[in-house]
Amino acid sequence: MTAPYPAIRQYIAGEWQEGQGDGYTTVLNPSSETPLAEVRHVSAAQLDRALDAVRETARPWRRTSPTERSAILHGAASLLRERCGDIARTLVSEQGKPLREAHAEILVSADMLDWYAEEGRRAYGRVVPGEHGTRLSVIPEPIGPVAAFTPWNFPATSSVRKLGGALAAGCPIILKPSEETPGTVVELFRALADAGLPPGVAHMVLGDPAAVSAHLLTAPVIRKLSLTGSAAVGRELSHLAVESNIVTTMELGGNAPVLIFPDVSVEAVAEACAKAKFRNAGQVCNVPSRFFVHESVSAEFATAFASIASGLRVGDGLASGVEMGPLANARRREAVEAMVDEAAEQGARILAGGGRLEGPGFFFTPTVLGDVGERHRVFTDEVFGPVVPITTFRDEDEAVQRANDTDYGLGSFVFTDSLATATRVSEDLEAGVVGVNTTVLSRVETPFGGVKASGHGQESGSEGLDAYLVRKAVLQHPPLTANITKGST
Repeated sequence: MTAPYPAIRQYIAGEWQEGQGDGYTTVLNPSSETPLAEVRHVSAAQLDRALDAVRETARPWRRTSPTERSAILHGAASLLRERCGDIARTLVSEQGKPLREAHAEILVSADMLDWYAEEGRRAYGRVVPGEHGTRLSVIPEPIGPVAAFTPWNFPATSSVRKLGGALAAGCPIILKPSEETPGTVVELFRALADAGLPPGVAHMVLGDPAAVSAHLLTAPVIRKLSLTGSAAVGRELSHLAVESNIVTTMELGGNAPVLIFPDVSVEAVAEACAKAKFRNAGQVCNVPSRFFVHESVSAEFATAFASIASGLRVGDGLASGVEMGPLANARRREAVEAMVDEAAEQGARILAGGGRLEGPGFFFTPTVLGDVGERHRVFTDEVFGPVVPITTFRDEDEAVQRANDTDYGLGSFVFTDSLATATRVSEDLEAGVVGVNTTVLSRVETPFGGVKASGHGQESGSEGLDAYLVRKAVLQHPPLTANITKGST
């Protein structure tokens, strides 16, 4: 039995409430294009109430013991696992990915909460050796109230990365998720509230992104901005943050190169890359994106990849056996279609797919392109769709130089059976995360973040907690003793 789509409300100061703003957003099922809900936007007065609440709870929450904060996060993680089936169906209905991927996202989100629950208990400081009788300490402290913004492609994990890190560190947080996928985040907040999170510590607001960000980031109480979004949005919010002296962490997308050397099992690498590339219909920031294949195995690789792409079952994510769902919205499909058509006009060969599916839903076929020029937009831009552009290379230095010829620097991939090649290339690639013989770049235990236009700062791992902490140096000396000369005035 499929659970009904949840009622969408703002969560402010521990209360679920209807938005009081002027605007609305319609939540659509991307497989059928049918409406799921109408979201009334948050008002300025409601945002002010959330800001007042994080100001009021900042000191009590930072003084709550790490053990107590840990218990709440562990409790929320347990509730996510218990409710995984229903939450996953909500995620599929509003975002489109296959049910098995939605299940995996909810379970990984629970793992993230467990990780932060424990890492928050290990926010260690240090004692620095000094003169006898002195005590020089470095103490980690919560940075303060956080404003966070998350996208529609992974509504659960992108939100939990911010909620888990902030709450474990002792920071209250106002989260603005995407209005296109709010139901999943509603369920996250229900789990936190049911696990005992005090009212006013975490808030969920939905509304016009520009208006909400301008309101929150000009408020003196906000000390930290965490954004997962596009480079364009990152630039806009960076200006607001600089003007308000707000510390930032930004993950702004990627265009990951994939270097495939001739000593690999071509069929096995093609299968692994296809599984990763078509996950969430290619709407993944750290997905394999630009394929550089050694010229001696490029034809074999392209043929294998095209065969896999052509055999994928595309459809409603809730249907049995579906391997790839729709794109999340109409504008995403239009953008992907335009880039594929443009590449074909400029000489790229369509080896598989190449267009939208007939009927309702924002479906686009798994697409493989050969003979792609590196100035084509499918190579230079973040496609964010199920499109595989393939080009060739002759030697290692050439491949690395071309791979680094991009503004982005989030993820990179290397496939080789040579330890020496793997070591050299992984050191030379300009990226925040490098996968060697794996397509998995994100783990709860390891930092995730980019360089160049892909942003700055990191989430997950111990670094994900550090992003919400500041270090205070306390230099303690013995009490001062008066030394007054007799007869002085």
